Amino acid sequence: MLHLQEPTPQSLGFRMPAEWAPHAATWISWPSDNELWFGFLEPVREEFKTLVTTIARFEPVHVLVRDEEAHKDATTRLAGVPGLTFHTIPLDDVWFRDNGPIFIKRGEELSFVNWVFNSWGEKFNWHKDNAAPEAVAEYLDMAHWDVDVVMEGGSLEVNGLGLCMTTRQCLLEEKRNPGFSEAKLEGYLRDYLGITKVLWLEDGLENDHTDGHIDTIIRFVNENTVVCSVEPNLEDPNHATMQRNLDLLKTFTDQDGNPLKVIELPLPQNRLELEGDRLPPTYANFYIGNGFVAVPTYGDPNDERALDVLRAVFPDREVIGLSSRAIINGGGSFHCVTQQQPAGVIWKG
Repeated sequence: MLHLQEPTPQSLGFRMPAEWAPHAATWISWPSDNELWFGFLEPVREEFKTLVTTIARFEPVHVLVRDEEAHKDATTRLAGVPGLTFHTIPLDDVWFRDNGPIFIKRGEELSFVNWVFNSWGEKFNWHKDNAAPEAVAEYLDMAHWDVDVVMEGGSLEVNGLGLCMTTRQCLLEEKRNPGFSEAKLEGYLRDYLGITKVLWLEDGLENDHTDGHIDTIIRFVNENTVVCSVEPNLEDPNHATMQRNLDLLKTFTDQDGNPLKVIELPLPQNRLELEGDRLPPTYANFYIGNGFVAVPTYGDPNDERALDVLRAVFPDREVIGLSSRAIINGGGSFHCVTQQQPAGVIWKG
């Protein structure tokens, strides 16, 4: 397969598509390390089983397992689920949105960009996870680009027309790309993902170890509409942060200079903690697939309110609430653990 740096994807006409564009498949990693899951591995695997089974109703799923035990567990729990392909690939963790490839398209041709992953600024082990995109490339026999820049899929939200949202808290964090300016980062997003305009938000949720990933707070639901997480409790530290982001969104315009439509999405009402530390549960970490939207729920009073908001903005998709109460102990949810492979013809270079 072909590994490229130059010419850039943008110069060849490639661009990162929106998540709602048709998928060929979903990629997901199977949870394996009980210590990483603070002793909650069993309920986490049950929630993964429900998530994978749900996605497989709509599109094929590639399940990455790191060893023989994970393979046996996944195949046993998912026995009888159609459309699954299992891949044994050494892994550190499950957050494939961030360590997996970021796919790009030119017409019907499909490729991807392999960015560097360093576990959100060297917070955990990452070297095995960083090698995973090459395993995907080998399986797909896909020509792709390797870029020596740290970039995580959860830090970027795109509308498929060249518009991207992100946060300064994440992309400018010094342990990712020391010394990089906004302009330099925008240059890489332009050259490798076809981004023509970046909307910079400020901060993310309290105690989010990803340092403010955009996919936990603000999401595109179509080309010019976003949902924005809000916290009405004035005493909650998330209130001021979410309000600032909401106010900024109302001043932003899209790639053509048109104002965005902004819809408020509640955060869960109940405060969740693990070993005394606050967790960052959110409904914005939903995953959009072929004909469906999988939305994390937490047994919270706001679960149904959030589902109602999302059903209204996704009228042509089945909006499905699934429990993520165990998965959130790891700090993320459904969008964080999935990566869509857009429909298209594999590019050979």
